[in-house]
Amino acid sequence: MEYILIIIAFLVIINLTAKVNKLEDRIKGMQYSLDQVTKQAGLPENPVNDELRELIKEGKDVKAVKKARETLGLSLIEGKEYIDKLKTE
Repeated sequence: MEYILIIIAFLVIINLTAKVNKLEDRIKGMQYSLDQVTKQAGLPENPVNDELRELIKEGKDVKAVKKARETLGLSLIEGKEYIDKLKTE
């Protein structure tokens, strides 16, 4: 009986993980589309990006991630990815 419950729990976890991964992929696609629309419409960039770029230039990546998280309401991973994206631009 215990093995059946463990197997069911394992299958549920795998299913939920797959669904989360699909949602993350959809969000990335939506973000890409939103970025493209923003560029084509000529909308201004988020004003905090200039401040974040300045922190990056000064080598203060950790402070830049913290500022991005506070300003944009991002998780730690999202903040790091946001700063990494700004670095590559």
